[in-house]
Formats: sequence, structure tokens, C-alpha cells
Amino acid sequence: MKILSPVSPMGRRRHLSLHLKAPAKINWFLTVLRKRKDGYHDIETLMQCIGLYDGLLFSYSDTIEVVSDFDIPIEDNLIYKAAFLLKKHTSYRKGVKIALQKNIPVSAGLGGGSSDAAYTLSGLNKFWNLSLSKNELSKLGLEIGSDVPFFLNGPSAFVEGRGENVTPVHINSCIVFLLIKPPVPVSTGWAYQNIEKLTKRTIDIKLFCQALNNKDFACLSGMLNNDLEGVVIKRYPVVQEIKKKLLEKGAIISAMSGSGPAVFGVFESEEKALSAAKEMGSNWCKVVRCVGASTNGKSGDFGSPI
Repeated sequence: MKILSPVSPMGRRRHLSLHLKAPAKINWFLTVLRKRKDGYHDIETLMQCIGLYDGLLFSYSDTIEVVSDFDIPIEDNLIYKAAFLLKKHTSYRKGVKIALQKNIPVSAGLGGGSSDAAYTLSGLNKFWNLSLSKNELSKLGLEIGSDVPFFLNGPSAFVEGRGENVTPVHINSCIVFLLIKPPVPVSTGWAYQNIEKLTKRTIDIKLFCQALNNKDFACLSGMLNNDLEGVVIKRYPVVQEIKKKLLEKGAIISAMSGSGPAVFGVFESEEKALSAAKEMGSNWCKVVRCVGASTNGKSGDFGSPI
């Protein structure tokens, strides 16, 4: 995180610019429990930030502007929605110009839009000197998207409800992932609407985290489950093909993230992951590491959300 803060002639410190790196995430598991009266679903999931980032550069403006080489319609632009919502909530009179460098694939199950929204809220909280609490920002974030509160409380957390109940967990293992995204878009809403069977089975989060920190992948393989996988694979069999190929090329375990279609494979080393990536054809590929709880978002890799 980089902040330049000159002192104005009136003596008040005003941020000239602020740069944040908004991370992507994977879901280690995703259990869909029940449909709620509000139309959403209650879930249980373990989310983990990974070393793939969008860049957000905040600079002074009288109005809210979002600029990017990635064409996002204003009605779908979560960065704009977050800035507008925060301005309305606080009655802030000025604006901001936010330049987005988009690196996280969209409609992939990697949480790029939600992360951008979360880091817009946290960035503007600093940039506009609002002094809102993490809890206040999380409540606002939930109005934008179910994954937004997680990104305000990461880098790893057990998430329940529709996304409002976030319990940070400690994951200290340095794990290498190969991410693969086939060239098909998957709508999160569509995936949830078409889920055929809900489950009452829950995963022992303490046991899962213990296995993760011990790198006990034999234990993890029996708990690695995404209830949305079946829905997505039924329509896009390529997701299953990628999972199979990752395992054939040396992945220890593999699963779809979120509502997909991105799939991750865990590898013993970066070299093995890079070698496997060469066998994945024209699919988008990226080798990344997890962002562990030991860094607490202060390692210099990305801006701490609060």
C-alpha cells in the first residue's frame, strides 16, 4: 500500500493518491445448506486469499470516476457501486477517481469483483478520512455482494450465512496453486438457482484447518467439496476435464473455486505447477501462492483492507 499525503494550506492532511492491490480468493470447500426467504442461500465455506491481484489507484476528483482498460458497464461496476454507496452513507461531498488494473478473470469464481468492491470501501475509508469501523464497512459491503465482507476480514476465513458471518482463521502453510480458467463465463446467480440437491452435511472446520496447516492432503482430499461443481460440470464438462488433467499432471488435490469455472490444483512446488501449466492448452493459467494469516495482509504484497 502506498499513500502520498500532502498537507493542505488549511492545515488538514489530504491524501493525494492511494494504491491498493486487491487479491483474488479460492474456496477450499463450499457447502450449500438451504435457500433463505430473501432468495439467497445459507452456505459454509473456507475462503483463502491468493497472490493474484487487481490494482486500484485512488486520486482526487470532485466526482466519482472509474477508469479501466476493461470495459465494465456502470450498472455492473462494483467499484462504482461501492464508492457511490459509501459517499451516500457518509454524506461525503467530494469524489474520487479510481483507476483499475484488471488482472483477476471475471465470472471465474475467484472473487475479483467483490475484492475490488471491498478494497474500494477500505481505500476510500482512508482516502476520505472517514474513520469507519471494519464492522460498518462489512455491513455496507454485504449490500454490494455476499463475498465482500470476507475481503474486509481476510486473508483467510470461515464464512457462513449468505456471507455476513466471517470468522478469520489462521492458515500458515505456504501452498502453491495452479489456477486454470476455461473460456466460459459462469453466473453465480445461475449456479445457485440450478443447484439440484442441498446438503445438511457440514465440514469440521478445525479439522480442515489443522490438515491444511499440516499439509495433510490425504485427509483434505476427503473433505474437499464444492456443492456447485455438479451444476457447473453438467453444463460445462470442460471443468471436470481440467480437474482430471491437473491430477494427471501432478496436482495433489484439485477443485473448482466458488461458482467456477476456475479450477485450482495444489502442487508440491512452483516448478511442477509451471510445468503442468504448459499442458493446459489455450486456457487461462496462473501459478500463485496463498496469502497466509501470518502476513496479516501487511507483507507489502497488498494493501491491508483496514
